[in-house]
Amino acid sequence: MHDSETRESNGDAALSAPEAAPRKEGPIQLLFEIFCACIFLGMIGLVFYNTFLRYVFSSSFPPSEEWARFLFIYITFFGAIEAFIYKKHIAVDLLVSSLKGVSKKSVNILASLFSLSALGLLLYGGIINVLQTMDTYSVATGVNMAFINGTLPIMALAAIVVELRALFAIINKPASSFQKG
Repeated sequence: MHDSETRESNGDAALSAPEAAPRKEGPIQLLFEIFCACIFLGMIGLVFYNTFLRYVFSSSFPPSEEWARFLFIYITFFGAIEAFIYKKHIAVDLLVSSLKGVSKKSVNILASLFSLSALGLLLYGGIINVLQTMDTYSVATGVNMAFINGTLPIMALAAIVVELRALFAIINKPASSFQKG
C-alpha cells in the first residue's frame, strides 16, 4: 500500500468514526465536579497526613482513617451518579448491538425496566439501612452513620431519575431509528 492510499484509508476511517458528544458544562455540573474534587483531595490529604504521622512520629491520628473511609464512600457513590448520567458505566452490549428495529427497541426497554427494578431495590435497601443506623455513631469521629450510609439511597434515586428519562426517550424514539452496531 502506498503512502497516499494509507492517508486516504486513514482519512476515511477518521471520517466514519463516531465522535463523542461534547459534555454540556453548566453551573450545576461545575459545582458537582468541584464537590467531587474536594472529596477526593480531602481523602488523599487525610491518608497522606496519617502516613506522615506514622513514619515521622511513629503515631497516628485515628479519626483521619475514618474520615478517609467516609470520603471514599462518598466519592464512590457520587462518581457512580456521574457515570450513570454520562453513560460511562460498564455495559455489555453484545446482544443489543446485533439487533435492529423493533427487537432492539424492545430489548432496550426490557433492559431499562430491569435496571429500574434493581435501582428500586437499592433505594429500598438504602433507606432501610439509613433508618437502621440513625442511632449509630462512628467510633473515632462520632459521626452519625445515617449521614454516611445516606449516599446509597441518594445515588439510587438519582440513577432512577436518569434511567426513567432514558426509558421515556427510548419509548418515544421510532423503532426504525434503532440500527445495528
